[in-house]
Amino acid sequence: MTIYTTTITPRAQTSVPAGIRQRYRIQSGDKLTWIDDGQTIKIVPLPKDIIQALRGCAKGEALTQKLLASRQEDRDRERA
Repeated sequence: MTIYTTTITPRAQTSVPAGIRQRYRIQSGDKLTWIDDGQTIKIVPLPKDIIQALRGCAKGEALTQKLLASRQEDRDRERA
């Protein structure tokens, strides 16, 4: 774990430390999401192409079979 400290300017701006920019490949124009859970703040870089970043994330989940089983249950319920 590495700890970085930055300072907020009078215009409420701060900079992303170089080590974090390099590690997460954050560049000018990239977007960051700030998540406040009431106790901590998390800053998460958003990928430029969100669809591409999600590609394959559900691999191995057998979603087609689950969808077909759910549809069959719906049909069975409608017949009853």
